[in-house]
Order: sequence, then structure tokens, then C-alpha cells
Amino acid sequence: MRLRVPPGAPAALKVLAAAGAAPEPVRPHLGGPAEGPRALPSPPRAPGLELELDSGTVLFSANAICQYFYLCRGEEPTDLTTQWLEWEATELQPAVAAALYLRLVQGRAGPDALAVLQHLLTHLEQHLARSGTTHLAGDAVSVADVVVWGSLFPVLQDETSLPGELQVLRSWFRAVSQWEPCRAAAALLPEALRELRTHLAQHPPPLLAPRHPPQVRPRPGGEVWGGRVSAAPLTWCPQDEESPERVLTDDDIAAAVDTWARGPAALPPPRQPPTPVLPVEGERNVLITSALPYVNNVPHLGNIIGCVLSADTFARYSRLRGWNTLFVCGTDEYGTATETRALQEGLSPRELCDRYHALHADIYTWFRISFDHFGRTTTPQQTRIAQDIFQRLLARGFLLQDTLEQLRCETCGRYLADRFVEGTCPFCGYAEARGDQCDKCGKLINAVELKSPQCKLCRGTPVVTPTQHLFLDLPKLEGRLEAWLERTWAAGEWTANARHITRTWLRDGLKPRCITRDLTWGTPVPLDGFRDKVFYVWFDAPIGYLSITANYTDQWERWWKNPQQVELYNFMAKDNVPFHSVVFPCSLLGADDNYTLVNHLIATEYLNYEDGKFSKSRGVGVFGDMAKDTGIPADVWRFYLLYLRPEGQDSAFSWADLLLKNNSELLNNLGNFINRAGMFVCKFFAGVVPAMALTAEDQRLLARVTLEMRQYHQLMEKVRIRDALRCVLSISRHGNQYIQVNEPWKRIKGDEKDRQRAGTVTGVAVNVAAALAALLQPFVPGVSAAIQGQLRIPPERCGLGPGLTCTLPAGHRVGTVSPLFQKLEPEQVEALRQRFGGGQASGAQAKEPPPASAPPPAPHTAAAPGDPKLIQELTEQVAKQGNLVRQLKAAQAEKAQVDAQVAKLLELKQQLALAEGRSPEVPKGKRKK
Repeated sequence: MRLRVPPGAPAALKVLAAAGAAPEPVRPHLGGPAEGPRALPSPPRAPGLELELDSGTVLFSANAICQYFYLCRGEEPTDLTTQWLEWEATELQPAVAAALYLRLVQGRAGPDALAVLQHLLTHLEQHLARSGTTHLAGDAVSVADVVVWGSLFPVLQDETSLPGELQVLRSWFRAVSQWEPCRAAAALLPEALRELRTHLAQHPPPLLAPRHPPQVRPRPGGEVWGGRVSAAPLTWCPQDEESPERVLTDDDIAAAVDTWARGPAALPPPRQPPTPVLPVEGERNVLITSALPYVNNVPHLGNIIGCVLSADTFARYSRLRGWNTLFVCGTDEYGTATETRALQEGLSPRELCDRYHALHADIYTWFRISFDHFGRTTTPQQTRIAQDIFQRLLARGFLLQDTLEQLRCETCGRYLADRFVEGTCPFCGYAEARGDQCDKCGKLINAVELKSPQCKLCRGTPVVTPTQHLFLDLPKLEGRLEAWLERTWAAGEWTANARHITRTWLRDGLKPRCITRDLTWGTPVPLDGFRDKVFYVWFDAPIGYLSITANYTDQWERWWKNPQQVELYNFMAKDNVPFHSVVFPCSLLGADDNYTLVNHLIATEYLNYEDGKFSKSRGVGVFGDMAKDTGIPADVWRFYLLYLRPEGQDSAFSWADLLLKNNSELLNNLGNFINRAGMFVCKFFAGVVPAMALTAEDQRLLARVTLEMRQYHQLMEKVRIRDALRCVLSISRHGNQYIQVNEPWKRIKGDEKDRQRAGTVTGVAVNVAAALAALLQPFVPGVSAAIQGQLRIPPERCGLGPGLTCTLPAGHRVGTVSPLFQKLEPEQVEALRQRFGGGQASGAQAKEPPPASAPPPAPHTAAAPGDPKLIQELTEQVAKQGNLVRQLKAAQAEKAQVDAQVAKLLELKQQLALAEGRSPEVPKGKRKK
């Protein structure tokens, strides 16, 4: 093989380090690409690199080359290493490119460059701290470590460049840097940086917003400004007003002024869709589904952001754009889990479903989820459509029969589904393992593998009995699936994790999947010999999208058998991906009835709660039926969940962070700007928008806001909801700065010229506030409606345009302006944190929270001093709490909030001292004389 590595290639370090780890020596050719023309495509970015294998195959992707060298070592990729490589390519590389540009081309100091990477470095720190391993994917250097290290090293060069609070990341970076292959590669860094500086200086700086309007694909009806974007991947752009990356071109300013001057004519006309909403020829018809929540569970915050809230945000955006949109969802009500919960609560499955369906509906109504129809799967339409798909699969030879061994309880006279069996785990010996999974070791279990199994209904001993079942012949459908995926991935928006999970299933080879179960609560199987069985929930449940639509309109086939006119978006958490990307599409492809298949599969990672997981039984975390009892408005919950939406990696809900984001982003940034803009109109101009004479400074603001709005549209088109919300907050920051610099409250007291200037600033600011009302509507609809009401924005001017328009012209009269958000107090949040921190039984009445000043209860107080496990746990808690205190101080949080967290830190230190057998230190100021 031949490896060519130009010294200035951004990926040179990681490729050379991976080559150094290969089992056979690899001699890289350090220089430019091979001489002479090549028939193969050139690398996507210069300076390029390539690995030519003995077979003649050439690899151009740096990460693919690194992975190849590790494959040569016999180290197969794991899901975790693959996820890190995708994260490095999509999240880390763009930020590193911006950091290197700041450092090498502009000569900016290290802190400026590191600021670009701060949130990514924090993510690495949190992963390493939580995983308990010394490296990213285990206790040995993997391809993930080499790739991430190789990206970071040109910026950091040694661990001392990292902030002091990132101690775990420092240790990791030092260890990888000292690994021989990485050390040898790093020796080339000085020359590589000189080459890279020359390369970067010859190219445009990395931008977040495009310098020119993106190339778009026209939509039916002539709409072009917001079509599907075919621009290059998004990267970072600094927010510094003076940096060259943010210099506005004359074209930017001229286009923004033109959009402003067009006024309401630049906005899409209001759309009043008929009922029911049906596809319209010549329009963009968008069908949106959210993964159907299990009826037997109360959804927690992670469930809500992973499915219905993300889908709702995009549905609201879609409607604002004037697209013909239908958003359907409902409760998934069949299956073992429902039967089990019904037995526990002494209800019939139907009674249980009726109760919990109403509970789900109430929760989503409170969260302002705008379903066009929220249905359920236990309907005659579900039976009819599911059985029709089954019959079509059967007739086309895509079903087969096979024997399964199952546990049967002779006393109850029934085969026992997984949840109806308990026994001893065959892996770890846990005595209360379920028939599908062990709660202690987490491993998946086949019920027949349990030792000493018991029937949960009668506690009798079941026996292993063979039984016939039906299987979907996925191997026979694999070719159709791969051909469809190739077309869909080329045109649609699938998140990286959705693509990765799907590729993993295909890489391992598809296997027949059982679609029947020995239950009574489910859709009956319409085939002789199987009429005592029902469809397995993962064959049956996705068909619920179709049956729920059929309950909404008898013309449901215009949505679900119309792929030529309909775009389908599926929203879900990543654990649901294979059933929506493999199993369900195979069912519809095999049924061969022109079904609408998913175009855009949007999957989130997981949202955790503080440092752990949500648990209803342990009273840990906020669940949907509890959120409204906190006194925090629904829109604040929506904002915070969307702000930390786990788009690229897992994220965690934090009460301290909720307080910070509410008080800083909502109250001090967004709310402050909108309130000031409206109040200036009321106070200085008797509630009437004044005349505006735009200066060059005003025009620059129009251009900046318009660029942010373009970026907002591009991100929302790609369903990068969290990043789009950042654009909205950036606009209000621009607005606050604009007001602060121009000081209209002072100019209104000056001469005629100053008063005119105050009028212009006020008029422009209130129009920016009106634009924010539209931009916010998908995220916080209640707040959006309040802004529209206070500013009296006519309904026909509430649309979402391509840029900032003069929506409220001179002479427009606003209404009464009042604050949009309330401050969260540290004592209030600390009480909520303790209330939802555990110890509450499921369904039990919440206890009164202890006073805010009370220290947290000591963990594991029954453990004796010297217990190594307790000491380790407390040491980790002290480190995490210390980091939190430092972060709050760095963010200049309020003193009361910092004091509350410092008190917790001191209490944890005292507990650690006791556990180690030492006398706890008395806090300063508390010593007895």
C-alpha cells in the first residue's frame, strides 16, 4: 500500500498516528498528491491525502484511512468508535477549522481559539468522567482516540492549554500524546502548521452563515428563497463584530435593505388549511409523525424532547412556511407491556388504555403540542390496515413459518410473553431478572434461558414448549431495502445516528424477524393455525401511523399511498431507528402497494437527568404530569428542552443550568430586548411606531439579522432545531447591542436630529421584535402569541419571511407591553431539585421540600467509614460539584445561587472526610472560639 500525506493536510496527524499503529510498517510519502493525472476523483479538499491499497482501491477520507489501519490490527469497529468518528467529522472538525484559522491566520490568542471548542471539550470531559474508562472507547487507545486527538493536537499541542477544570480530559490528552505512534506523528507538527497556515490563508475563512444566498431547489408554485439547501456543510463563525469572518458585503446590505423595503409583501400569505388537511398537487406536502409513545408509561422530559416536542417544533415551522402540513401521533396500546401494567393496576387492558391515553393527551396539550390528530392504535382501522399489509406480504412470499421455544404456564393455560416471566439471570445470577432483560447487568435475555423461571401471574414453574410462529423474511427483502435506502439517503435528511444504526443492521446481515406473539391483547392474525395469536408490537405499532391518519380522514391513502407528492418526516429517539429504517420499510416494500416511505428520519440521542437516568419508580426526574406542578411555564420547559436537544450526543437536564438559561437567555437577552423595544414605543412615542430614516449603521443591523434568519431557515430545513434556536438568540443579542450603542433614552431628550435618531432606532428595534415573534413561534408558541398581542401584529403579518422586513411601519400602534418572562430564584430551583431527586414512590404524594439552605442528605449513610466504594463515590461527587461551582462563578451567576452550590460542596467534603476517617473541616467563619 502507498500512503501520501501532504504535510499541511489538516488530517495529517491522525493518519500518521494510525499508520504508526498498523501491524506492518507503512512508509508515508510526505508531499503533494501523486504526479500525473488520475482517473479517480480527487480529494474533496486540498491539501489532500490518500491511501492506495494493493488492490488498487484508493481511500481519500482521513477517518476511513485511520479505521483501515485499525482493521489491519484485527480491531473491528464498534458502535462506540463509529459514533466518535462521526462526531469528530460532523461536530469537531468544523470547530477545529475555525480555531486554527483564528490562531494561524489571524494570530488570535489561545483562549480565543479555545472558546470555539469549549462546548465540545466539555462533552469529552463529561464522557470520560462518566464512562469510568481511561480512553474514549475503553481502556486502550482506539481509532476513536487517535482521530479525536489528531484533530485537537494542532490547536492544543499539550494538555496545559486545556482549562484547569477539565482534569479528566487533560489526563486523556497527555496519555494519548505520549503514546509512541502519536508522539512520532506530533514531531512533524511545526512544518505541518506552516504548510497549513499557507493553505488556510489562500482560502475563505470558515463561516457559519453563507456569504451569498445558498443555491436552492425551486419548489412547486415558484417558491425558491427557502427551498432545500444544497450548500456545503455548516461550520462555525465567530460572533466578534470586528472579525473579518463577519464583515458584511455590499451585496449583503443591499439585499437586506431591499427585503426591508418590501415590507409585508415579503412575507408568505397566511394559510388557512381546510379540515381535513389533504395533499394538494403542486404544493409541498409534508407529513410528520412522532414515534408513538407507549400508553402504559407516563412520558418524562427525555421522551418528550426525543419525539413529540421535536416533531411539533418542525411542524410549526413547516406551517409557518406555508407548506401543506399534517402532523399525526397517538398512543401505542397493544402488546405485553400493556397487559402487564393492566394486571398490576387491576384493570382490563382496554380500561388501562383509556386512562393513560387521556393522561398522555392532557400532557401534550399542556406542552402545546400541535397535533392535527392524536389517536391510538386500538381501533378497527388498525386491524383492517395491518391485516391487509400482512395478507399482501403473505401472497408475495415474504413470510415464513418457524418453531420457537417458549415458556408455557400449564396452570394459567397460556404461553408466557417475556414480561410475564421472572427468574435468575444466566449471566450475573440476579434473582429477579425479567424474561427480556436483566435490570442488574443490563443484558438482553431469551426467556427460555432464565434459571428457575416463574410465572408472574401464579408463581408456578413454566415449561419450555415449542410453538409455531410467523416471520418476516427480511433477507429476501434486503435488496429492495438497500436500493430504497440509497435513493432516500441521497435526497433526504437522515441524522448521522439513524444512518449509522441502519448501516450496522445491514452490515451484520438481516435475519428473519418474528411478527407474531402468543397474546390476547393485540391485532389478531388472520391465518388458520395462527388465529390464537396476535401481531408482535413492532410489526403492528408503526402501522399505527396509517390507522391514526385513517381515523382522522377516510382519504388517508392520499397521504400514505402517494410518495410522488408527499414528504414523510419521522421523529424518534435512536432506540426506535431500526424499526423505522429497516423493519417497517421492509413490510411496506414487500406489501408493494405504492406506500409512502420515510424521506427524513430524525433521531435524537438520549436526554439524561442530572447525573443519572429518569426513573418513575424511584421518583427521579421530571415526568410530563409533574411539569405543570412546578410553577414553571410550559414555554420555559419547551425552550430549555429544545436548547439542550440531544442532536449529536447525549445531553443532560440540569436544574442549575435551567436557572442560568432562563435568567440569562430568556430574561436578560430575549425578554429584555423585546420588552425594551416595545416600551420605547409606548414611553417615547405614545404607543405609535415612529418614522425611520435608515443610516448605514441601521442597514448593517438589517443585514446581520437577515443573515441570521437565512441561517435559521437553513438549519430548520436540515432539522437542526437546537442550532436554529441559537440563531434566534443571536438576533436578540444583536438587538440589545444596537439599542445599547445608540441609547435612544438619551437621544429622545436631545435636539431634533437626536430625537429623529431615537425614533429610527426604536422603529427598527420594534420591527426586529416583530420578526422574533415569528421566529420563536415553533419553539415557544405562547411567548410568540404574547409578543404578537402586545405589539398588535396583524395576523396577515405574522408569517416567516426570508429576512428582516418592516412589518410594523410608521404609524402602527402597539398595545400594552409587559415582561414576557419571570426570574427563577435559586431557592425555588433548589427545592425542585431536591423534590425530583429521588425517594418518591411512584404515584405517591410529593413531600414538602426541605428549606433551600438545608444541605443534601448524605449518600449511603449506613456505610462504615473506610468503605472504598463510598469514598470513590464521594470523591467523584466532590469533583463534579467543584466543577459546577467554578462554572457558576465564571458565568457570574447570582450570589445566592453560588452560595447554595458552595454549601452543597462543603457538605460533600465533610461526608468525604468522615468516610476517610478524618475530622471534617469547619467552614470558614463557622469556627468556634
